[in-house]
Formats: sequence, structure tokens, C-alpha cells
Amino acid sequence: MPESSELTVVLPAHLHARPAGQIVVTAATFTSTVEIVYGAKTANARGVLALLALGATAGETVTVRATGDDAPAAAEAVAAALRTTT
Repeated sequence: MPESSELTVVLPAHLHARPAGQIVVTAATFTSTVEIVYGAKTANARGVLALLALGATAGETVTVRATGDDAPAAAEAVAAALRTTT
């Protein structure tokens, strides 16, 4: 059974193209499926356009969910990328 992990992150800046690209690169290094949830919207962390479509802005809270063999590490890495978004 694959592992799962969920973390909450408060965005320090808007989720725009540059940080979305960094998140995609980070998520691609793991085998787990990573999703970012903002309100009622969910986006695969490997899709720049899906991340931009979330419309997440500075000061808002998002949830990082990962499922797979390396889920805890994947969730933490993507959460760290979100925390350093500028």
C-alpha cells in the first residue's frame, strides 16, 4: 500500500509562473503523485497551467497532498518550494 502525506502551507507570495515552474521541477523528481489544493480546486503539481489555474495568492493557505512510495519526502519538498516562492 502506498504512503500518503498531507501538509499545509501559507504562501509567502502569489503562485505565478516562476514558482509554479519550480514546483513542477521539484515534483518531477519524485515517483509519488503530488497535488496542491486551494479552496475547492486541486492541481497536479507536475502541471504549470494547472497550478496557475488555482489562483492562489500571497497569505493564502494551500494543502500539499502526496501519494506513493516517496510521499512524505515529495510532500515536504513541494511544501518547501511553496514556502520559498517569490
